[in-house]
Amino acid sequence: MSANTPQTLFEKLWRQHLVKELPGGVALLAIDRVFLHERTGSIALKSLREAGRAIVDPSRVFCTMDHIVDTLPGRGDDTQMPGGKAFIIETREAARAAGIHLFDVRDPDQGIVHVISPELGIVLPGTTIVCPDSHTCTQGAIGAFAWGIGSTEAEHALATGCLRMNKPKTMRVRFEGKLAAGVTAKDLSLVMISRFGSVGGNGYAVEYAGSAVEALDIEARLTLCNMATEFSAVTGFVAPDDKTFAYLQGRRFVPQASDWDRAVESWRQLRSDDGAVFDVEHVIDVSDLAPMITWGTSPQHAVQVQESVPSQAASGASEEGYARALAYMDIQPGLPLLGLKIDAAFVGSCTNSRVSDLRRAAAVLAGRQVAPGVRAICVPGSMAVKRQAEAEGLDHIFKAAGFEWRESGCSMCFFAGGESFGAHERVVSSTNRNFESRQGPETRTHIASPETVVASAIAGRIADARDLANLPVR
Repeated sequence: MSANTPQTLFEKLWRQHLVKELPGGVALLAIDRVFLHERTGSIALKSLREAGRAIVDPSRVFCTMDHIVDTLPGRGDDTQMPGGKAFIIETREAARAAGIHLFDVRDPDQGIVHVISPELGIVLPGTTIVCPDSHTCTQGAIGAFAWGIGSTEAEHALATGCLRMNKPKTMRVRFEGKLAAGVTAKDLSLVMISRFGSVGGNGYAVEYAGSAVEALDIEARLTLCNMATEFSAVTGFVAPDDKTFAYLQGRRFVPQASDWDRAVESWRQLRSDDGAVFDVEHVIDVSDLAPMITWGTSPQHAVQVQESVPSQAASGASEEGYARALAYMDIQPGLPLLGLKIDAAFVGSCTNSRVSDLRRAAAVLAGRQVAPGVRAICVPGSMAVKRQAEAEGLDHIFKAAGFEWRESGCSMCFFAGGESFGAHERVVSSTNRNFESRQGPETRTHIASPETVVASAIAGRIADARDLANLPVR
């Protein structure tokens, strides 16, 4: 490719970090940031130490307690996951010995890795950032090349500052049109995955663009990029713009003073050139999009909330997969989703636990109460989000409505042997995955936006937050 050939943003990021082309179509890439958490961090750090290898640059390595840490008020090192305390203690000891940045259980900056990295300015436009967590692509919303890796790859990145990688193909998904009131970035993700399938992004680096994406704030873009994982993409990202720079300015780890001005000048070049060619392009008109919700056991099993369970032919699932999803979720073709009785509601996760998510949910909840028999939980994505929400009085709204108000962490986004929802309980959740037993053994999960989650909690049944006038005030 000549210097004058129009380039995609991904091509620019790739070239800026290319160390060497290796045989077999593999490349060696420079890694700017490594983020660890307590579920895998202790493993990577311990293995590195036992091998007698040092971290090449500890200042570029970060670690948080988020996956296993308890979220109940007054928490400490004890967790509800069997053996979880050992993960926390071992990660703490290994992180301190390695001299890396640690956001411990009681640290005021503790939180879910993909929430605190942007809010602290750890991820920056144009950087490469990796973490042993599949939803690392969330951070592509800042204009970074971010992807999830395994513990062995984490060891390699820690010791060398580089990783081997096969170059992904490029895809651009353009969301065009103005979103209607009550329609969110979560709905953009779900409509894309339902339309093109849960493997539609397999092997691709996906750039999100179009007028609807440009109109999103940064926290909404983080939600959109988060679910590139459920699209099976290598990563998802949005070109940085003035919104990005305004969001980052003044945060803890961003360049300061004159360095900031030089950084922004450089970041402004991080966009796909006019005429750049992508391997695949999709355009989705979102003008008539309504809130989405899943009916089955894959994010691609999603429809607009006022629709019914589709037929097998319209479901995007194989005959076997369709029948299994129906049986697991205890539903039938043609069943309206609105009005389906629920047992629990969850607001949280790296997808939808930022302060903007909690503000929108609280606006729906204000003056109302959770229906009898529904367990409702809200888990802020970071301690900074929790403090901000409490400063705005959002916690009072959640608690007055009947929600549990927690400390920050991944919590009931996934079941790892600790706290969970019950067998056969139907949960409406702001998380990103709904496969069998994701939130507990035999728990049935419907994923949706925070607004749909809290509206359903109030109604005691799957509900559309836009029908607020028809929801009871208790």
